[in-house]
Amino acid sequence: MALSFSTKHILQVTGGALLTLLAACQSGLPPSRTITIQQTWELQVGNQVGDYRISSGLGDITLELSGDSVQMPFDGKVQPMDEHCLALTSPEVPAYLFRLCGINRPSLGKRSQGHAIGRAERLVFAAFRKEPDGTWALIEPATDLIEQFLTE
Repeated sequence: MALSFSTKHILQVTGGALLTLLAACQSGLPPSRTITIQQTWELQVGNQVGDYRISSGLGDITLELSGDSVQMPFDGKVQPMDEHCLALTSPEVPAYLFRLCGINRPSLGKRSQGHAIGRAERLVFAAFRKEPDGTWALIEPATDLIEQFLTE
């Protein structure tokens, strides 16, 4: 007895396999991180002006990395914030959160100090400190802290 499959059945099997593979790949991703920023401005990272996305704002620092690597400055966790930005947190500095935007193919989840997070043409960096009311205040990061993200 010969087996025969119609195009419809092949597409159903292939589509089901792709959905299963996609779900399996996505199940390992850490959950997205959202924060409430204490200061508010009309123009925020991620907002649109016309057809264009805002990629940095007041308090952000943009570094021209030309595809260089961004490193973990200490042990911690990397989570997506949106499709362009990541949140980095660490038990070593529990009152701080670092937002990193522009990293290509980021390495998400728990990471050790010195491991690469990814590469960036332009890294948009922001540092936040957790306030007693649970909001996050944008702060100016120290130069030596930013250098820790850039040193291999």
